[in-house]
Amino acid sequence: MYNTTQPDPVRLEIFKNLYQFIAEQMGIVLQNTAASVNIKERLDFSCAIFDSSGLLVANAPHIPVHLGSMSESVRSLINDVGDTIQPGNVYLSNNPYNGGTHLPDVTAITPVFLASNENIPSPIFYVASRGHQADIGGITPGSMPPHSTTILEEGIIFDNFLLVQEGEFQETAIRNYLLNHPYPSRNPDQNIADFKAQIAANERGVQELLKMVKQYGLETVQLYMQFVQDNAEESVRRAIDVLKDGSFIYEMDNSAKIEVHVKINREKRNAKIDFAGTSAQLNSNFNAPKAVTQAAVLYVFRTLVDDNIPLNAGCLKPLEIIIPEGCMLNPTYPAAVVAGNVETSQTIVDALYGALGVMAASQGTMNNFTFGNQKYQYYETICGGSGAGINFDGTDGVHTHMTNSLLTDPEVLETRYPVLVESFSLRSQSGGKGKYCGGDGVIRRMKFLEPMTANILSGHRVVPPFGLNGAEAGKVGRNWVQRQNGTEEILGSTATVEMQPGDIFVIETPGGGGFG
Repeated sequence: MYNTTQPDPVRLEIFKNLYQFIAEQMGIVLQNTAASVNIKERLDFSCAIFDSSGLLVANAPHIPVHLGSMSESVRSLINDVGDTIQPGNVYLSNNPYNGGTHLPDVTAITPVFLASNENIPSPIFYVASRGHQADIGGITPGSMPPHSTTILEEGIIFDNFLLVQEGEFQETAIRNYLLNHPYPSRNPDQNIADFKAQIAANERGVQELLKMVKQYGLETVQLYMQFVQDNAEESVRRAIDVLKDGSFIYEMDNSAKIEVHVKINREKRNAKIDFAGTSAQLNSNFNAPKAVTQAAVLYVFRTLVDDNIPLNAGCLKPLEIIIPEGCMLNPTYPAAVVAGNVETSQTIVDALYGALGVMAASQGTMNNFTFGNQKYQYYETICGGSGAGINFDGTDGVHTHMTNSLLTDPEVLETRYPVLVESFSLRSQSGGKGKYCGGDGVIRRMKFLEPMTANILSGHRVVPPFGLNGAEAGKVGRNWVQRQNGTEEILGSTATVEMQPGDIFVIETPGGGGFG
């Protein structure tokens, strides 16, 4: 028998990679079996495995904003229906007030049970996959409405919805649920196809975990789940050891502000991150659910670690995160949140890097572009410049921080949707100048071939991404429409526009800030 208090370093490395490998396997299944462009081409999904109490153990390196918040969804499942969970059940969850991010990100959660003869009645692990649905209802096609004021207008809420009951897929129940809503789903067939892909991905995770238990024994697998979390915790503490106290106030285009104070405790080797002073919850949809705020903090501290550790619950242990209730980073139901996940999360990250003095602001937005009608719905996020740091330049035209998705290939996009990617290029000189320069944004021009509703949900069209230590800020972005007759319409940070055949939607994304 080996030591149960101290991990064997070789085994730790093996298990760390095994857990991560299982999450990656889940991702491959999901990508191969999904129906929507969102999941299949843009890879807007995340898979992860959790211990029996719902704490994140390991994930594939997918979308940071999903990964830091999924544990909240699993824990809410355990709290709400823990005593009725049966083998063969799969649950759906996207409630932002219960660990969700925004409604299009729907999580399928599968409990993992030992074989029936081994007499352990409750789940030994959980696996989950979260995928961005192309449409989940709400007031605009693509379910990313720029001007929603309540969560109801953003689409359908799943709160631990029983999708598979003891192995039986609940098709009638799920279809009714998708259609029985003031703003129903526009494409339930595609939703169901993607949910089935998520079930399949989870099933792969279940099989791989059970294989692992068979090979190493349950006790060892569970023990090393704890060791992997302890290892991540120690890595974050080491990163905290070299940080200094700091604070930062960052204003958004809508005049809301995020204020953060970071206090380092040398003896306890922990950090207190306090968002006191942040704006109260907004009437717009730029409120970020608490799980998103936590995910942003987790991401920042994970990036400060040099070791190769999986992002997991251990990373959060040295962090005391204080988010005043009712502020825009911890809103109360039924506040709208669709932009909090994609926009506000980016502002939180940049404010934290600013407070710690380690990196200038990135483009600070995901430039969320959706378009559609009753037949088609499409969503993409668009890259921009990343911020410069203590000893490096920013990068041009890259997805930054909380998003990590691909852009659909023009060939696939133009085959599946009546649009034409007229051009997609770097936006030169948009990064902030300094000793180290911020990265440049991009210019994307999309021509419409059929009448459609287009929506842009973006930031840093008014407030430039800050530079640090005397360097210049990045250039703000611009959204505008070039009508077929040549007239130009300038749009704000958030807008809904009716596009006609021949009209071109132009998005110029911000550059990153310079450093020094």
